[in-house]
Formats: sequence, C-alpha cells, structure tokens
Amino acid sequence: MQDGTYDPPRGPQGGSPQDPGHQTPEIGDPASIHVIVGRSRARIVLSGEIDADIGGDLHEATAAAEESRLPVEIDAHHVTFMDSSGVAFLARLASRSPHRVRVLRAPPTVRFLLEVTRIGDLLDIVDEDPGFELDDDGPSGPPPSDGAPAPAGVGG
Repeated sequence: MQDGTYDPPRGPQGGSPQDPGHQTPEIGDPASIHVIVGRSRARIVLSGEIDADIGGDLHEATAAAEESRLPVEIDAHHVTFMDSSGVAFLARLASRSPHRVRVLRAPPTVRFLLEVTRIGDLLDIVDEDPGFELDDDGPSGPPPSDGAPAPAGVGG
C-alpha cells in the first residue's frame, strides 16, 4: 500500500468556519471517509452520517488502515450521525488491531453510542487532536508538489 489517503466519492467534506472553502457538516450531510497513513499511525477521518449506506466504504477503510500495520486512530470530530454500522466498524477495528484504537474529538452523539454499547471500553477516547505526521519518505516517494498526499492503493 502507498502512503496517503483513501477518499471514496461520497459528497462534500466538512471543514471549519476558519476555512471558507468548506461547510461545517450538518445532520443529513453525506458521509466522507479518508484514510491517511503517516509515520507512526494510520488515521481514519469520518464526517457526516456514518450509517449502513457506507458499510462497504467502512470495510475498505478498515482494510487500508490494517494493511499499514500501524496503530489506528479515528477522527470523529465531524460525524453528525452514527448508527449501529458505525458502532460495528469501531468494534471491528478495536477487536482486530494489535494496538489500542483511539477515537479523537468524538461529538456527544458518538460518545453516547460508545457509552451505551460499552464499545468505548475497548477504545481510547481522546478530546484533543495530537497532530499527524505524514511519511514523506515512504514507498510512494515524496508527496505530490501541490502538498496533497498521494492516494492509497485501496479498492483497485
């Protein structure tokens, strides 16, 4: 697998008020899943509605993160809705990873599901984003000149 991101075509990606090019996700926003493989860990960034409609994308993201053999963290900051498919995704990651999976910046709706289902006991819930370092010297070579990470070899 190459270092970089896996970004299935799922609709707009949320951003922040400081980034006028992106809208803050709201309930009803399509899901967005990105897998970023860095120097010391793999990060799966989720946004929008995490439900059964994106089950295949969740499986592909899991496979991409596992292939890295690095610790996995989930950035859930922009998740607006999660059903049992999202909970199952987190449980699957937690049970299959040799490292403890971290969930970063989980919104109240996600925290509630993790508490009620007790899946939160299998994960580390972290309020702050520790930052992320890309591996610029990985098997795919340096990142493209525009600074965007190279796409991961998932799904094809």
